[in-house]
Amino acid sequence: MRKRLLLILGCLIFIVVGVFVSKKINLNPNYDVGQKIDSLNGIAVYYNGGIGNVDGRALTKDGYNLGLKYQCVEFVKRYYYEELNHKMPNSYGHAKDFFNAQINDGKINAQRNLKQFKNPSKSKPKINDIVVYSETTLNKHGHVAIITNVTENEIEIIQQNSGSFGSSREKYELTSKEGKWQIENNRILGWLRK
Repeated sequence: MRKRLLLILGCLIFIVVGVFVSKKINLNPNYDVGQKIDSLNGIAVYYNGGIGNVDGRALTKDGYNLGLKYQCVEFVKRYYYEELNHKMPNSYGHAKDFFNAQINDGKINAQRNLKQFKNPSKSKPKINDIVVYSETTLNKHGHVAIITNVTENEIEIIQQNSGSFGSSREKYELTSKEGKWQIENNRILGWLRK
């Protein structure tokens, strides 16, 4: 019985260490951490390796905090800063913290100085909106991405830090029911707009 318990404990430790290591290191030999893999309006998306990898903090010349290098938040804030000339009043926080569930649909999220829309919303998503994802068991910080295209039944997003083998682009079904638009992904909390 004791040997069996030790074997189970050893397996659990091995799994936990394996998950931790896969989140921190680059398992994909096709890319180097910091390598440009995509762009939106000339703003680069960089490869990060494992989703938990951190390579220092990115700051603008005027000291504005963009976030941890090559994380999803850093790309979104860098895009909004460089392309849309927008600084968020609260320049810190995890991806999931971009969305405040207490704010009514279409009202201003003061921490981000952006309009916030819940999923589903009366407002259809637009290009350049920030999509905010909830946390998961393996990613307690959530995720953010930017909408690059919107049709009547689909959106496309661009993202940084999608994992060692993830894609910088994804598409989701967009539906309209009872006067509300919904992005069909149960992790998407909503979207933010300048």
